[in-house]
Amino acid sequence: MHGHHHHHQGGSETGATPFVIGIIITLCFAVVEFTFGWIAGSLALMGDAAHMASDSLALTLAAGAAWLAQRPASSRHTFGLGRAEVLAAMINATVMLVIVGALGLAAVQRLMNPQPVEGNIVLVVGTIGLMLNIILALVLFHGERTLNNKGALLHVVGDLLGSVAAISSGIIILLTGFTPIDPILTLFICTLILVAALRLLRESAHVVLEGVPQGMDLKQVGEAMANDPGVHSVHDLHIWALSSTQTAMSAHVVLHDLQDWPGVEWRLHTLLTEHFRIDHPTLQPEPAVLATASIKDIGKIHPGKHSPDKE
Repeated sequence: MHGHHHHHQGGSETGATPFVIGIIITLCFAVVEFTFGWIAGSLALMGDAAHMASDSLALTLAAGAAWLAQRPASSRHTFGLGRAEVLAAMINATVMLVIVGALGLAAVQRLMNPQPVEGNIVLVVGTIGLMLNIILALVLFHGERTLNNKGALLHVVGDLLGSVAAISSGIIILLTGFTPIDPILTLFICTLILVAALRLLRESAHVVLEGVPQGMDLKQVGEAMANDPGVHSVHDLHIWALSSTQTAMSAHVVLHDLQDWPGVEWRLHTLLTEHFRIDHPTLQPEPAVLATASIKDIGKIHPGKHSPDKE
């Protein structure tokens, strides 16, 4: 017997809108920035333009993933396609790592072979880029807090930092004529983006590998369930993330009396969905006579093993 409830938390119908706005902004400005970066001889500007061009691709991917995540469940994908957003975040983080590597290599080469840079052009274009990136970052920041959104925001923040580097480079070159500052600041920004990209990749991989969602304690959930007066013990407890916004779990619930199951199931479902924010709890009731002799102590609840008896 199973007590299985679905509590869907679908994305909003406007989930892809911020990404569409971002695609238009980034693609247009990338062309402008690369053109002036080439004229000025600024690696910071050209690198930022390449980054913004990749943002257009990243945001297109994010928009597509957001649209897929809103599709209803089907007989082929019974939990829906929410994990498409996680895959998009992984791809975006990987693309960022490639961009960081390319920019870092170019910056090192520029340090070894300094080139003249037009500081005034860098300053003006960098300032315009900074304003656009701030607007876009605010749009994404106020969107849904999904890994997909984080992936897109990572690209935009990288652009924002690139604009700051370009502005700083322009000012320093105009005041001192020290052109190596351009690749030096590029390497600094690359380091910041590298850390953020690796963190996002780790979070995304955790979801794909069906790890327990961050901030959730499996033992605490198991003990809370076992504390119900009708529950003898809990075992084979598993909790995993369906996407960055939905959580699922399954567990075997050993009862003192199977006739109490309707009331116990209702209480446990309320506990799991409202207190622990688990969207898809699946519970299987079992009679206490099937409990093994190894069930002894409520303090030891493990996934895939018999949990402790209720004291």
